Amino acid sequence: MAGLVLVTGADGFIGSHLVEELVSRGVRPRALVHYDFRESWGWLDAMPRDVLARVEVVAADVRDPYAVRKAVEGCSTVFHLAALIGIPYSYTAPSSYVDTNVKGTLHILQASLDEKVDLVVHTSTSETYGTAQYVPIDERHPLVAQSPYAASKIAADKLAEAFHLSFGLPVATVRPFNTFGPRQSNRAVIPTIATQALSGAEEIRLGSLHPIRDFTYVKDTVAGFLAVAQCQKAIGRVTNIGNGKGISVGELAQLILDACGSSARILHSEERMRPAESEILRLICDNTWAVENVGWRPRYALRDALTETVSWLRSHLAQYKTGRYTV
Repeated sequence: MAGLVLVTGADGFIGSHLVEELVSRGVRPRALVHYDFRESWGWLDAMPRDVLARVEVVAADVRDPYAVRKAVEGCSTVFHLAALIGIPYSYTAPSSYVDTNVKGTLHILQASLDEKVDLVVHTSTSETYGTAQYVPIDERHPLVAQSPYAASKIAADKLAEAFHLSFGLPVATVRPFNTFGPRQSNRAVIPTIATQALSGAEEIRLGSLHPIRDFTYVKDTVAGFLAVAQCQKAIGRVTNIGNGKGISVGELAQLILDACGSSARILHSEERMRPAESEILRLICDNTWAVENVGWRPRYALRDALTETVSWLRSHLAQYKTGRYTV
């Protein structure tokens, strides 16, 4: 990958793993992190110093078009991952999701167009599909906004599409299914279950146990981003990145408890339930296009990846708030 590479959302879960992988491949990325008065660089701060020394860190906010323009300047490739991602919080603060996910994406696209960037890799989400109308879900599946978060991501995806079709901006959209692994927020289901179990809880409180999800290890997701960035055929279209295998939240919870060595009971919690019409019941990825055209395929089995994730969470448990429900 030639030239300077910008990663927005580099301080987050997937973004930090992407930065780390770029460094391992000999790329010196520019990492855009959210400006913080404490000078926190999020998960980048957890990287080995010799790795971080090869990263140019820029603190800014994607909601500010001037800061974004400066961050994009001189870059040949932009991986755009910065977003508000918590679904429950989007019910409370939908305007924040429009500002960050929609306007922030607009700022990235406009700056990339003005700076004549060679490629923008835009991050979508499987949540944009809503409850599956057929399974597995391919890239032609209709988009249904069952939460304000999903609505903001659909809008961002359509802006990316519009900038490609209207102005010829080279944009490739990656649509990951449920990614998990080290550094994931406690807002996500796997660290929520694992951190409760590892902290010695005898009861694990969850929302609905019936929804089916397709879980992909973060190393596979990052490999998908990089494969898409190197695939000319991916420009101007969406690429699903997912395992293609579904598992219910209840079944997943038991696998996690087994990995933690916990005999805790799983209890239903109304507090963790989505509104009835907002709950997505089935998400299973059809990754055929990625496998046949991008040259990507998942390499990590769910059980092995869960074991790695639980091991990491066990050694970083102090960094998680395990006694409360985080939205």
